[in-house]
Amino acid sequence: MGESVVLEFGGTEVKVSHPDKVFFPERGETKLDLIRYYQAVAEPLLSTLQGRPLLLDRYPDGAGGKSFFQKRVPGSAPPWLRTTLVSTPNGTTSDALVAADLAHIAWAVNLGCLGFHVWPYHADTPEVADELRIDLDPSPGVTFAQVVEAAQLTGELLGEHGIEAQVKTSGSRGLHIYALLLPRWNSYEVRAAAVALARELERRHPDLVTAKWWKEERGARVFVDYNQNAPHKTVFGAWCVRPRVGAQVSAPISWDEVATVEPDSLTIATVPGRLAERGDPWADRQPQSIEPLLEQSARDMAAGLQDAPWPPVYPKQPNEPPRVAPSRAKRD
Repeated sequence: MGESVVLEFGGTEVKVSHPDKVFFPERGETKLDLIRYYQAVAEPLLSTLQGRPLLLDRYPDGAGGKSFFQKRVPGSAPPWLRTTLVSTPNGTTSDALVAADLAHIAWAVNLGCLGFHVWPYHADTPEVADELRIDLDPSPGVTFAQVVEAAQLTGELLGEHGIEAQVKTSGSRGLHIYALLLPRWNSYEVRAAAVALARELERRHPDLVTAKWWKEERGARVFVDYNQNAPHKTVFGAWCVRPRVGAQVSAPISWDEVATVEPDSLTIATVPGRLAERGDPWADRQPQSIEPLLEQSARDMAAGLQDAPWPPVYPKQPNEPPRVAPSRAKRD
């Protein structure tokens, strides 16, 4: 698989072992090819990831092989590597990699990291969640055309609230909508805003969109996964490469591309050229306010709605309904 190579990133040397190891078998792209891809998209990549903790998705044998998530940085890490203390919902802490610069990304790729799941805050300010992340998750039977329609309607509703959002492919079957936020709110508040958005979308478009947490209630509708904004939740990073054999990228796109985008065509072989030709679709994003969504949340609570259900790994939350599927509740 070839000798090790040493690459330099801004004065930091990273040793890359087995650079010719195939990570993506569809076209034969290697570990070194993946690092070269991240070099090609370094500027927009770091504009979204820099300073944030990362959850590493490691595939030692490449895409399609066995994998595991690694939150803790191994003790053998080089002394220049930046880490930060992160917590899980149950309070367990660990040292996570920080996306300090491209050297940190290359170091992780050398370990077989094919995916970066990103925290919604910066390591220096963990008390502030500065991104609203709307994951449009297709339920079984939902077409990508339905996801596209849901994304367009989500963007329009956010626009009604004065929130300018951006969109990216998930790298798989969905779409992600992001809004960079002013540094004013924590993850509980951002999640409350996401719940309010999901519920309003369902009220307006009940045949297309659902805010129902329990899968048995969703039907063939696009689920607005508000819980991706819960504290300590991570979402797959913009410009990051999915651990799929075709090396698909979770790629930022412009709103006028949403109707025609073919997500599987956005790969490490095509995205650098798109970036060079079209530029970064997220380059001009500015911090936004979620106050209109929090006001909607307050109206929902005043009307008698409870909080939406939380994932099972979280402690029971105030004003949360019973954490049990409706069909099971009926049996009980």
